[in-house]
Amino acid sequence: MNKNILIIIFIIFITITSIILLLIIPKKYTNKKINNNFYNIKNYKEKNLSRYENYSKHNLNLSKAEIINRVNLNLDYKFYTHTKKANNLNTEKILVNKYYYLEKNYIPNNLEMINDGYQKGRLTLVHEARIAFESLASDAYNKKHLYIRAISAYRSYDYQKKLYNNYVKNDSKENADTYSARPGFSEHQTGLSLDVDNIYTDYNNFEKTKEYKWMIKNCYKYGFILRFPKSKEYITGYQFEPWHYRYVGKNIATYINKHKITLEEYIQKLEN
Repeated sequence: MNKNILIIIFIIFITITSIILLLIIPKKYTNKKINNNFYNIKNYKEKNLSRYENYSKHNLNLSKAEIINRVNLNLDYKFYTHTKKANNLNTEKILVNKYYYLEKNYIPNNLEMINDGYQKGRLTLVHEARIAFESLASDAYNKKHLYIRAISAYRSYDYQKKLYNNYVKNDSKENADTYSARPGFSEHQTGLSLDVDNIYTDYNNFEKTKEYKWMIKNCYKYGFILRFPKSKEYITGYQFEPWHYRYVGKNIATYINKHKITLEEYIQKLEN
């Protein structure tokens, strides 16, 4: 068999193989690099491609990487739309926000009363969060003579409903949504969140206190994060709340503190 025949056979083989591969491989894969401007970018999810493209059309100022991050956080949807039941119930990784909700009858396991010396009222937290908060408050006082007190912790669905409806009645729904969660969408229902003050100053002025400065530097060491930080309102859906902290455990809190991200962003990274 001469050399020319071998070459012809080889070309025919390559052509037939290519045709077969094109027929076998799903079209969505063959088109990835041809018509997809997002394919090679970190955190890309194929199921979200149409959402990336649509969100990009309306946000030409954002990079493709930022488009991907925001869509993965569901920020292409309006708050309280396309909602889903929260998962990871009764764990430190539970995410409850304006897209993930808890059912009306959800009550977290292991709720315990916070020590009277560290709270105002009869407040409860999940066991791990209670232990961590009491340790935090004790150290703040014993080491720095600072007073950190819980003024709100676990809230039932019904309690949150009354609270939210009262805010709406007095301040309109639009305004209330910037600082209060709708029933079922409140992190307080997880038993892992609490609001604090320093005994002497109204919680609205907590940012101006020494206790706040100490919390920002140290709360992660006890497993807590500032849940609604400045400049992250577009992600959390809430205005900056210097008094609101969420227990996530030391490992997660340390990571979030180091990278200056929100719980939403951390959960997103876990999913990729």
